[in-house]
Amino acid sequence: MALPAQDERTLPAVVLRDVDTRPLDQVLTELQAVVEAHGHVVVVCSPATPAPVLRRLHTLRSLLESDRIALFRPDLPPLAVAVLARQLRQLASCDIGPGVLASAGRLLTHYLHAGALLGSVARLDRVPVDLKQHAKSWLPGSQFAVLAHPQPQLVRLGPDAMLDGPEFGTWMLVARGQLPSDWVTATLAPAWRVQGLREAPLPAESGRWWGTGKLVEFCTFLPDLSVLYQLVTSVRRGTCHWCGIDVIGDRCVFCSATPPAPEARPALTRRT
Repeated sequence: MALPAQDERTLPAVVLRDVDTRPLDQVLTELQAVVEAHGHVVVVCSPATPAPVLRRLHTLRSLLESDRIALFRPDLPPLAVAVLARQLRQLASCDIGPGVLASAGRLLTHYLHAGALLGSVARLDRVPVDLKQHAKSWLPGSQFAVLAHPQPQLVRLGPDAMLDGPEFGTWMLVARGQLPSDWVTATLAPAWRVQGLREAPLPAESGRWWGTGKLVEFCTFLPDLSVLYQLVTSVRRGTCHWCGIDVIGDRCVFCSATPPAPEARPALTRRT
């Protein structure tokens, strides 16, 4: 899901639609045109993306024989993936190289808090659910507040129910499914002291990710481009020894190369 621009500098998203159902040569031509127009492409997709779509994406990258396409699949709920993709679109307007921009995705995940209010956890397999909570999910009217990232947490909704929130100022994005509840906006958001609240459509993959369509998904994030830029540019950069692109972290997101192991130094011997 491509979210609306956060500010006037946010670059528009290129949405690859029906990747697994359209003819291969048609999608290949489209992706090749995007690469030629922009130089590098970061494909962001949810862990709930169907397997045929993922296989097609890897096929496209192989056919193009290009190290200028990075496939980024963060372990986040769908709404948080959409938020992260928009943050990368914000940063794409700055003087940041493609390798650093693509690497920034892993860094910015640490500043997201993502979860949902669920009407059932019977089919939830992304967050640990004990037998007692599983049994209670079958009781009529039961609701559960779940935090999937950064640390899994699950509580049954009640007068004192609360989730651990961020310790810094954030905005919150909310996407409503088939669960009629205002707990996220009326209780959780004030408790977390969010500085701004927005709503968005529910991503298509959310029901599959959370195991139910009866949910209200939410994600808190840093909205300010200057803050995002400072976070990314304050991290030490390195150069990929294989493709020569600047990156942050220990793995190039374009060619997947990791730093070579340091050469072993010969042991010193002492003569007597």
